[in-house]
Formats: sequence, C-alpha cells, structure tokens
Amino acid sequence: MPTPLADCSDGELGALALKGRQAAYGELMRRYREPVYRLVRSHVGDPDEALDIVQEAFVAAFASIGRYDGSRPFRHWINRISLNKCRDWARRRAVRRLFRFALPLDAASESVDPAVTGEAVIDDVRALARVTKAIAALPANLKEPLILTAVDGLSQAEAASVLGISEKAVEVRIYRARRMLTGQVEKKR
Repeated sequence: MPTPLADCSDGELGALALKGRQAAYGELMRRYREPVYRLVRSHVGDPDEALDIVQEAFVAAFASIGRYDGSRPFRHWINRISLNKCRDWARRRAVRRLFRFALPLDAASESVDPAVTGEAVIDDVRALARVTKAIAALPANLKEPLILTAVDGLSQAEAASVLGISEKAVEVRIYRARRMLTGQVEKKR
C-alpha cells in the first residue's frame, strides 16, 4: 500500500514529482503556497502582483524539479526561486517606471473601505499601509532577510541558507532594515 503523500518528506515528494506523479506537485504546492505568498507579498507590497509572482515561482520550480536536492528543505529552495522572481519583477517595474514617468493608475485605486468605522481601525489600516510600503521600498539586500525572518518565520540560520550568506550578515541586515524602517515610518507620520 503506497504511503499517503501528506506523510512524505519534501525529498520524497520531489522524487515522485520528477517521476511524473502530478499529485506530488499538488502536495508540494499545498504545503508551501501560503508561506511563499506571504514572502512574496511582503517583498513586493501588492497582493495581486504577489499572486502572479507566486505562480511564476511554482511554475519555475516544477519545471526544474530535477535540480531540487531532496536532502534539503523544499521550502528553502522555493523561497530562493521566489526571491529571484521578486527581483525580476522589481527590475521589470523599474524599466516600466522609467518609460512611463508616472505611478501606475492602480496605486490610486487603493482606498479604505467606506463601511469601516472607528478612528482606531482607520489608523491601523493607514499604519499597516505605511509599513508595507516602507518594507517594499527597502533595498533588496535588507528587505529579504527581514521578510524571511519576521514574516516567513525562518530562523536567521535558515534565512542565511536561503540567501547564501552568513548568519552574521543576516543579523546585521535585519538590524539595518529595522533601523531604516523606523526612520521611514516615523518620517511619514
């Protein structure tokens, strides 16, 4: 009797996916779509763009599943691919901005739900928007370790593994990112 996919390790699922078992792809997607979405959304700051990037990341991962090292966590591998897709998105966006000389029209459509009442709730929504924009505006080398640890819940050692840098570098970058965020958020109040 075959082992249920939910009981398989990431490495076992990767091997099954490599052999063409579609359900293994589905199980990997089920396990990691939410953490990858949180990572990407925190990186780009736009929920709709994040969905597109997450889809691109999983397509790229599954297209190159043969390069996945089953002895390592799939989450680290898909996170690295997702961060690369975020960098690609940022480069494309910078090029579009250069040619357009204006903010996208979608930025103007973001507004607070008129049905929401209470000054505290509105203040919280505005504060969250400020922080999200401030995180999205951080340089990638500071943003990535911060998101991996604070949003995605990875340890500094795990973030270092995903980013291919030392734990100390992760620690320093998180410190600098938080210091920068504090300055940006306080300035915009």
